[in-house]
Amino acid sequence: MKDPDLQGFDAEEQQEWLDALDGVLKREGVAAASALLQSLAGQLTMTGASLPFSVSTPYRNTIPVADETPMPGDLFMERRIRSLIRWNALAMVVRANRRPGDLGGHDPYKIYAAYAAAVNHRGQPTVILAKTVKGYGMGDAGESENTTHQVKKLSLDELKYFRDRFDVPLRDEELEDVPYYRPAADSSEMQYMHQARERLGGQMPRRLIDQQALEVPDISVFKAQLEGSGKREISSTMAFVRILATLLRDKQLGKRIVPIVPDEARTFGMEGMFRQLGIYSSEGQLYEPEDSDELAAYKESKSGQVLEEGINEAGAFAAWIAAATAYSTHQYTLLPFYIYYSMFGFQRVGDLAWAAGDLQAKGFLLGGTAGRTTLNGEGLQHQDGHSHLLASTVPNCISYDPAYAFELAVIIRRGLEHMYVDKAPVYYYITLMNEAYHHPAMPEAVEEDIVKGMYLLETLGDSAAPRIRILGSGALLPEARRAAQQLVDTYGLRAQVYSVTSYTELARNIQDHQREALIHPESPATACHVSDLLNEGEWSDAPVIAVSDYVKALPEQLRAAIDAPLRVLGTDGFGRSDTREQLRAFFEVDSQFIQYSALSELVAAGHMQLNLQDVREQLGIQSDKPNPREH
Repeated sequence: MKDPDLQGFDAEEQQEWLDALDGVLKREGVAAASALLQSLAGQLTMTGASLPFSVSTPYRNTIPVADETPMPGDLFMERRIRSLIRWNALAMVVRANRRPGDLGGHDPYKIYAAYAAAVNHRGQPTVILAKTVKGYGMGDAGESENTTHQVKKLSLDELKYFRDRFDVPLRDEELEDVPYYRPAADSSEMQYMHQARERLGGQMPRRLIDQQALEVPDISVFKAQLEGSGKREISSTMAFVRILATLLRDKQLGKRIVPIVPDEARTFGMEGMFRQLGIYSSEGQLYEPEDSDELAAYKESKSGQVLEEGINEAGAFAAWIAAATAYSTHQYTLLPFYIYYSMFGFQRVGDLAWAAGDLQAKGFLLGGTAGRTTLNGEGLQHQDGHSHLLASTVPNCISYDPAYAFELAVIIRRGLEHMYVDKAPVYYYITLMNEAYHHPAMPEAVEEDIVKGMYLLETLGDSAAPRIRILGSGALLPEARRAAQQLVDTYGLRAQVYSVTSYTELARNIQDHQREALIHPESPATACHVSDLLNEGEWSDAPVIAVSDYVKALPEQLRAAIDAPLRVLGTDGFGRSDTREQLRAFFEVDSQFIQYSALSELVAAGHMQLNLQDVREQLGIQSDKPNPREH
């Protein structure tokens, strides 16, 4: 068929062009012909003309028949086994009176050739697009028809056609029952399959993994984080960057670490790694960056260690998955740390997060600028109040919301040990904040409880006073501590403050203990971690206030394990552009609202008498304040 755009073009000259192209193909090959056409296209665009555009490619096999890798094995036996499998698949569907689904078919030789080409190709990603024939082998019952998926049953004649086409050794009288066919144990088909299975490593699939044991440094290497920030106020993001820098200097682990960012490296304070490690680029540095005269200039290198993916969270997450599964796919363990705005993680690429769990990826996801109220003035686009709830849906994702540098150091070290020494098939999600505040030194004997998800941080006030307990996490732990001190100073209470490093891990621990009690009622009951800390001793009846910079559903998971009255404060609702102080007042999670909630619970429990209307006025809380979830 002639191209209408070539009407009026000399037919003889057109043929000369085609003959010339054919000559290049024969003499120089496909690559040279492609390069020639690209050169011509480039010359055409210089004239201002536009190249033809098509969203689809021509329908043809990209591997010429002459270049197909031959399929190994006994081809007759392979066809025989495929035929029996097709019959059994058909029998399963027909017996269940369900649609035939995806029976059939493809050309196994071309499929093998395609996979062989993909596996052996180097230097580029490869994609296989395979066309199948709907209802392959069904004949008039639905082969190559769009109605195939509506076919519910096959007639006896249609079953006979399928049987005969694939040489299934069943008699006519057996077809009424649509039996499965299994070759005898000593048949050539079974022997062939067993031999093939043995060559592949046995009857059970197995995962090839890097067997080398990694040595995780002692917690003491994070001495600066364990001792606190002194008089300085820093963010937990800055604390993480310093921890990462320490790990990068480790002689065994440093070369295996893969820092990954979309495009916010400077936001997270990681620009120092540009010059130290370089940003990986397969082509190296091809241009002079705008910041070339700066100390921490943007530096690309073929040997770079940092992956900076641009504003492409899906691409960055895919790069993280590749590094996080290298221990199996390449039998070489990498330690990927992917840091990004937490709002652009599980919410945006949730399918990939689920796939990472299914692939048994190992590594760290760092959700920066996390929490609904930690990021000043950015509005609902960046204000994350639910990523921990989303992360909890991935069974082997272990998530933490630490407030202090020492908590972060303990959690990261535990993650390294858990994934790369114990070889647990899990990955870690840790949220980081950009709010600067004072970080205390680590109290004694709290490492184990930090990992479990909660520890007692401090006890304040006179021993004879009414008692209140406040659970705080992440960005709101300083608010919880401030509220506790004000309750002691203003109302004469006694207060305990617990740091919750992971509401999710606490909830899973509760569920595990509940399950154990259900399955083994004859065994002595054991207490979960929350019950251990909150349901014993003189404090067991003291009301509990649980505050989080995330939705209330996150801390609500602890309610079943707490005997005392529990009030949950969280940030349900959309974010908005304002200061941290105004945001926390709006969402009712600031120190004033924590105090009011604590006093309200104490009055309700009969532990003290107060006029709550007066308290509300003293704390500046308006009675007609709008519900943040609805505004």
